[in-house]
Amino acid sequence: MEFHVPTTSWNKSVDCCSWEGVKCDTVMGEVIFLELRYCNANTSLKSNGGLFKLQHLRHLDLSLCHLQGEIPSAFGNLSHLTHLDLFGNELVGEVPTSVGSLSQLRYVSLSGNKLRGDIPKSFANLTKLSNFYLYRNQFTGGEIVLANLTRLSHIDLSSNHFKSSISADLSGLRNLEQFLVCSNLFSGPFPSFLLMIPSLVDIDLSQNQFEGPIEFGNTSSSSKLKVLNVGDNNFDGLIPESVSKLVNVIHLYLKHNNLGGLVPSSSIQKLRNLERLDLSHNNFGGRIPGSISKLVNLQFLDLSYNNFAGRVPRSLSKLVNLSELDLSYNKLEDQVPCCLWRSPKMYSVKLSHNSFTSFGNSVEVVDGKSLSWLDLGSNLLQGPVPQWICEFTYLNNLDLSNNHFSGSIPQCLERFTVLEKLNLRNNILSGFLPDVFIKGSALRSIDVSHNNLAGKLPRSLIKCEWMEFLNVKENKIKDTFPFWLGSLQCLNVLLLRSNAFYGPVYNPSAYSRFPGLRIIDISNNHFVGSLPQDYFANWTTMSLVWHGYTRPEINYVGSYSPVFDSMDLVYKGVDTDFARIFLGFKAIDFSGNRFSGHIPESIGLFRELRLLNLSGNTFTGHIPPSLANITSLETLDLSRNNLSGEIPRGLGKLSFLSNINFSYNHLEGLVPQSTQFGTQNCSSFMGNPGLYAIEEICRESHHVPGPTSEQTEESLSIPEEPVLNWIAAAISFGPGVFCGFVIGHIFTSYTQEWFTAR
Repeated sequence: MEFHVPTTSWNKSVDCCSWEGVKCDTVMGEVIFLELRYCNANTSLKSNGGLFKLQHLRHLDLSLCHLQGEIPSAFGNLSHLTHLDLFGNELVGEVPTSVGSLSQLRYVSLSGNKLRGDIPKSFANLTKLSNFYLYRNQFTGGEIVLANLTRLSHIDLSSNHFKSSISADLSGLRNLEQFLVCSNLFSGPFPSFLLMIPSLVDIDLSQNQFEGPIEFGNTSSSSKLKVLNVGDNNFDGLIPESVSKLVNVIHLYLKHNNLGGLVPSSSIQKLRNLERLDLSHNNFGGRIPGSISKLVNLQFLDLSYNNFAGRVPRSLSKLVNLSELDLSYNKLEDQVPCCLWRSPKMYSVKLSHNSFTSFGNSVEVVDGKSLSWLDLGSNLLQGPVPQWICEFTYLNNLDLSNNHFSGSIPQCLERFTVLEKLNLRNNILSGFLPDVFIKGSALRSIDVSHNNLAGKLPRSLIKCEWMEFLNVKENKIKDTFPFWLGSLQCLNVLLLRSNAFYGPVYNPSAYSRFPGLRIIDISNNHFVGSLPQDYFANWTTMSLVWHGYTRPEINYVGSYSPVFDSMDLVYKGVDTDFARIFLGFKAIDFSGNRFSGHIPESIGLFRELRLLNLSGNTFTGHIPPSLANITSLETLDLSRNNLSGEIPRGLGKLSFLSNINFSYNHLEGLVPQSTQFGTQNCSSFMGNPGLYAIEEICRESHHVPGPTSEQTEESLSIPEEPVLNWIAAAISFGPGVFCGFVIGHIFTSYTQEWFTAR
């Protein structure tokens, strides 16, 4: 007979019914069970394949097999099938109606493919179906025809493109336990009729287009509902008092809607089983209800991005099981409620973007080992950095940025051996950046910019081998260029702007390091000297071409999950805080120093450089033609140097180039005639008497008589971009004999083997 052998674990000398993943009927020896998950088939299913000759097959699992092509209509031949799992393949097209003829089906999973179209109406015949999974496909569908399938217990249609409303007929599914339709385009009012199904445990309607008020009045008195997620929709109005009927709910998510008004205190406090409550990104106002303190099982509370005002009730300290609290982006004021981290289970406290002014007279810290994330950024806090922070020795993220903290940075930072992110930017801290990072190997991001720090960069930073982001700009640090940081393989971003750094940035033994650098800003310092022509030759990451990211995909600068989430850059003279920088963004700013000599030709190796600013130096010679190799360049500023010769013609072919400044040099000749150059302001070329063919540019733009304060800003410039806010088998039957039933054509990619039954 003809066979395909999918795995070496199958011994061809023994009965196939003993093979792994195969089971046979004990009486007739028919194959009834076939489980081939992870078989790595890399081919399509064929309608004439042996698989569809297994007439007695009941259980078929071909999940995660890299199957391609469409689902064959021949599946309709497997009339005894009760379990069908095709999860995690690369199947395309519509689901054949013949699948709806498999009336014995109890379990169907077609999830994780690229299937499209409607759910076939023939699925209404699957009256024994209990588990139905279609998530992560491209179904669009109309009305969902599942109302007759009264045995359904689990429905998951999430992450598709379904557009209809939820039919009230589904209220007849009295055995339904899980209804998941998140990440679709469902619309219409809140389907309150679902709450009449007493067996429902989990409802997820999130990330759709439902609208109107939410009403829980239809909740069954015998409701077993534990999880309700209606986040990321367009619901509005108030939280109804009927929320008190959700007495068994453990997780309640109402985030990212247009809900408002006051939180119904007397109703919320009745949800004594609640463990997670998320009301974030709405329009709730008034005071945070103290009755939340009665939710003694609460572990997660997120009230961020609302309009809560006044003081935070101290009674929240009674939530002894609370581990995560987020009150950020509100209008809370007065004292920081330090009592909130009394709980030994408290893991994360986020209070940023409020109006807290002080910590009060006493701070209660019971167990400093649990708190990992403390964010007090963007408040009105002042005075020295409180010493009690030193008790949180297992902090992973500390953010005190955008306050009025003064004095020195606490020496106790040396105790924070697991600290990854330290953000002290935009305060009035003075003294030195302490040399306390000997044990700081976990640090990945440090931002102490916009303070009054002086002295030198602490050499112990060299111990932070995972450092990705270092920002010390806008201080008074007086030091030479930190060549020693060049050994940090992960350093992506180095910002030294506007300090008192001095001396050369070229060292024959050190200059070629910085293998991971993507963004460097050393502008507005006192660096001097010339740069060799191969200066940039070994900046390996800067010269890499990124694959898999389509402009302008958002990703983080860091090679891991974000350890820093903001960077302020100067765009058109305005200091702007961009929340994220996508992975491929690369920039160099050496402006406002005293560099001399020729611009290194090796700069042309950085084909994906987005921004280059060398303005305000004393560079001489010609503009290197290699700049034309930087095909992703968007901003180029070479102004206020001593450059001569012509502007290279190749620059006119840089299709992304949108901000150009060559002003105040000694350039001459014809300005490149291209759209990129023709749309610039006249001021981009002034101060170069030898340039010609700029008359048309000047007629189309406003004449600027001289450099403005914005133009003389020696800062990193960035183009304005919305995204910157960065086996199968040969099987037969018969005990003790070789398999004689052929399913060898299940996958055409397997090597064909020939055997003859004895």
